[in-house]
Amino acid sequence: MRRLPNANSQPGWLFPTVFLVILLLSAVPLGRLAYAGLAATFRSGLPPVLFETGTWRAFANTLSTSVLGMFVSVALGVAFALATSLTDIRRKRLLGFAFMLPMMVPPQITALAWVEMSGPASPLLKTLGIAPPLGTPQPLYSIGGIALLLGVQHAPLVFLAMQAGLSAIPRDGIEAARLSGAAPRRVLRDIVLPLALPGLIAGASIAFVSGVGNFGIPAILGIPASILTLPTLVYSRLASFGSQTFADLAALSLLMAVICAAGLAVQQRALSGRDYRTIGLSGTSPVFSLGPWRAPVEVALWLVLFLILAAPFAALVASSLVPAYGVPLNAETVSLRAYGEILFRQSVTVTAFGNSAFLATAAALGLLVLSFATAYLLLHRKGPAMAFLLVLIEIPYALPGIVLAVAFILLFAAPLPVLGFSLYGTIWIILIAYLSSFFAVSLKPVLSAFRQIDPALEEAARLSGAGLARRMRDVLLPIMAPAAGASVVLVFLIACNELTVSALLWSAGTQTLGVAIFNLDDSGSSDLASALSVLVVAMIVALMALLEVLARYLPDGVLPWRR
Repeated sequence: MRRLPNANSQPGWLFPTVFLVILLLSAVPLGRLAYAGLAATFRSGLPPVLFETGTWRAFANTLSTSVLGMFVSVALGVAFALATSLTDIRRKRLLGFAFMLPMMVPPQITALAWVEMSGPASPLLKTLGIAPPLGTPQPLYSIGGIALLLGVQHAPLVFLAMQAGLSAIPRDGIEAARLSGAAPRRVLRDIVLPLALPGLIAGASIAFVSGVGNFGIPAILGIPASILTLPTLVYSRLASFGSQTFADLAALSLLMAVICAAGLAVQQRALSGRDYRTIGLSGTSPVFSLGPWRAPVEVALWLVLFLILAAPFAALVASSLVPAYGVPLNAETVSLRAYGEILFRQSVTVTAFGNSAFLATAAALGLLVLSFATAYLLLHRKGPAMAFLLVLIEIPYALPGIVLAVAFILLFAAPLPVLGFSLYGTIWIILIAYLSSFFAVSLKPVLSAFRQIDPALEEAARLSGAGLARRMRDVLLPIMAPAAGASVVLVFLIACNELTVSALLWSAGTQTLGVAIFNLDDSGSSDLASALSVLVVAMIVALMALLEVLARYLPDGVLPWRR
């Protein structure tokens, strides 16, 4: 009897290779950060930066803007989740798609668009003749302005978590309450909201943690008003490099990590000791008919989207078409000069386009390969080691980007052993940081698709003598193609507009699009910054539309706006 070739579904080299790569992308840089903070403390006591008034003022600003922003996110996210999940309003998918856009738009563009929409020098308000008098303070340059935009930016996170919780509520229990004569308001208060509480708490916690690590909005709105948060304080410390800089960066980063950990701990504490499991048939069919209120509710939802999305983008477009900030848009002032400068004459922006395209493409393709190998391992191998791998993958994505950037600065500032050169100041340190930060984003669609493949297909190929490479090429890859495409587009979408990580890691010649927009606005070239932002937003919408086209081929839950 002829023996089948050795075609073990788990080659011996796969697990150690994947484990080593994940250790290098996650555990090693974060361990280096922790070591730097602890070593400085043991060597000379707590870093002096922790005793400075400015640090604790930034700490207070971080907490206040994050908490206030969380409340704004909860209000917006819960309202849209309830409306799209439980009512009979029309065009739910389009509403969800539009509501997700603020999360996909880079925070520095969100801040820039709102600045262009408000204040006495707004080209849009001047064109409409409703601009405040000259000399009126810009209202967004404040704690309240930062909190408002953090709330708008992170409201989709609450929306997603709340929508997931609502979709799991048994519809038969709600129907039973309604048949018993309970009014819709009472059903909502006594049944829906208590059962959706885990999603609400999770969404609020994620919004808070995201607010703590947000750099783009506090940088655009806070720095001009001398309102520093911890991320912008880290940025300013790195800009004024000194002998104590690395110790200060490590201490401030660990302080941010502690705040984020505390936020997640509060979430766990709020959910502990309670059992939210339900029995019954869940579904996505609407349970509340709005009747005559349907049209007013739809108008209200679209009005909110107009105020947080369409109006700021219109202001951004208007600002990109005028020669200078504060000039009204009319037939005499309209010009495409800024777009010509951005696309053809500004070497910095041309370089930024090239750098972001390279980094986003390399990160997307590199993570796709790593995600395939990791997902394959997670499905074919169980145990504590796999759970530990998942934790290592999730931590860099959950941590503020500033913290991750500081970890890679500390890791690569010195020359590499044996090789004798440093990655700091090169484009490669940004790429490695992207691989670490966006690994979790790439893994999700691939892992979801793997879980939906019938194991018998691969097993039949293995018993026929096909090795891992052949099974991947002939069996798994054709089935996984849509999920692979979604993984690539999602990572490219996020990476090409990233600012928080690259803000600390870029140097001359390695600017990204996010850095270019921030620097143009900081230098007073608002028309160029607006033009570049308009192009980036157009690219984002195009990529999201491409994902929408692929949606019917993708596993459920891969595209967050399709539930």
